[in-house]
Amino acid sequence: MNVHQLDRRILLDHLHAVEEKYPLHFLGLLPRGTAAHVLEEDAFDLLAEKRDGLSLLGLAKAEVELSERIGHPVGIVLVSGLKGDYGDRVKASVRPF
Repeated sequence: MNVHQLDRRILLDHLHAVEEKYPLHFLGLLPRGTAAHVLEEDAFDLLAEKRDGLSLLGLAKAEVELSERIGHPVGIVLVSGLKGDYGDRVKASVRPF
């Protein structure tokens, strides 16, 4: 497994830029594999809250833009999509920025 690091300040700058453009608020990093739709080993899985007006297309665009900004694939998991015991475990696993 490849471990990747990104300077925290740079990551936060990119996250804030994407938050300004799309109705999202990023909460933290999730364990790799949580965003099951992103298969690459070097991906970043992020937990986010959606804001009013976020569409599925907007979510996909945010993933693409953030991926391009940081140079790694990105999967965004929305808090609103987490349900039951699995959702509780995912929320408990988040590492704040």
